[in-house]
Amino acid sequence: MTQPKFAPILPEDEVRDLHKLPPPAAWYAKRPADFRPAPAARQPGRGVAGPDQGYGLLLAERFAGRLVLAKGEHKEDALKGASVLAMKRAALFGRAPVVDDLELALELFGYLGEASPLQVEVRRAAFGGVAHDYWRCRELADLVPEETLRMTPAAVRERLGASPESFKELTGIDH
Repeated sequence: MTQPKFAPILPEDEVRDLHKLPPPAAWYAKRPADFRPAPAARQPGRGVAGPDQGYGLLLAERFAGRLVLAKGEHKEDALKGASVLAMKRAALFGRAPVVDDLELALELFGYLGEASPLQVEVRRAAFGGVAHDYWRCRELADLVPEETLRMTPAAVRERLGASPESFKELTGIDH
């Protein structure tokens, strides 16, 4: 609260004008380590950079109790494979992974419900050993087409429900 003019105060105790800071200047990613969205042309096995990719691993653990695994499948492989696909999907949008990214990957390969025999066969081959092999992760990430990763989990679920044969097209496999 300001002092009234009739109150005896020293000049150095008077309220001074506020010093305002100027608005910040625009920021651009110019340094070598700054995040830049992935270029349009990608090569297999090179990956897609995205911010806070490791968060996908944390989110994957939230699905551990919901997985429906076939005999001989491992939870660690399913979660690691789904997180790899989730990280790729998130990077395509230039953001960190979210729950929908993992849900899409798990839904696509039938880990969240009743899986078709084709889904089980493909996911055994694609996800087997992924938790312990970086190059298997890269192969899995390159398996699913970008068009599928840009879909919503609900659209994938709906498409697989309406036409189970669309699994081949959605995953990019020639079975």
